[in-house]
Amino acid sequence: MASASLQFFAFILALFGVFGAIAATLLPNWKVNADVGSNIITAITQMQGLWMDCTWYSTGMFSCTLKYSVLSLPVYIQAARTTMVLSCILSAFGICITTVGMKCTKLGGDTDSKSHACFAGGVCFFLAGIFGLVPTSWYTREIISNFLDQTIPESSKHEPGGAVYTAFISAGFLLIAGVIFCTSCFKKQHGAWIYPPKQHHFPSAEQESNAGYNLKDYV
Repeated sequence: MASASLQFFAFILALFGVFGAIAATLLPNWKVNADVGSNIITAITQMQGLWMDCTWYSTGMFSCTLKYSVLSLPVYIQAARTTMVLSCILSAFGICITTVGMKCTKLGGDTDSKSHACFAGGVCFFLAGIFGLVPTSWYTREIISNFLDQTIPESSKHEPGGAVYTAFISAGFLLIAGVIFCTSCFKKQHGAWIYPPKQHHFPSAEQESNAGYNLKDYV
C-alpha cells in the first residue's frame, strides 16, 4: 500500500512537471529586459523566448514577433528548442506508460508486466528531466555571462525570466518522479532475488509404489 501511495505521489509530481515543461517551452519570457529610460510612462519591457520575441509597453500595448529563421539563432537557443520539445514528448509518454503500470490502476495485466511498465515510465520521466535541465542551465549561463560582460551595453543585457524558473522546477519534478518510479520497481525485483521462493519437492509416484512393494515383502 505504501508503494502504491508513493507511486501516486510521483505521478502527481510528473503531471506538474509535464505541464510546467510545456508552459516553459511556449512562454516568451526566457529573457527579460526592462528599459525604463527617462520617462516611466514610456517604459518598455522586452522579452525573448524560444519561439518569439515580445515587447510590452507601459501604455498597455503588447506585440510579439515570431522567430522564423532557425539557422540565424544562437546555438544554445536551437539546442533549447530541440531538448525542451523532447522533454515534453518523453514526459507525455511517461504519463501514458505509468498510468498502465501503477499499482492503483487495473490496467497492464499481471504484476510483472505492470512493474516493467512502471520502470519504463520512470526512465522516460528521468530522461525528460535531464533534457529539460541541461538546456535551461546552458541558457541561464549565457544570460549571466552576457550580463556580466562589460563590453555589452546595458540596453542589450537581460535577466532570467519566469520561463527559466518554470523549466528548472519542472525538470526537478520530472527527475524526482522518475527516480521514485524506478526505485519502487527495483526494490521489488531486488527483494525477489535475495529471497527466492521456496520450492517444495514431492515424492514421485514411482517412489511411492516402490515403498509399497517393499512393505509387502515383509508381510
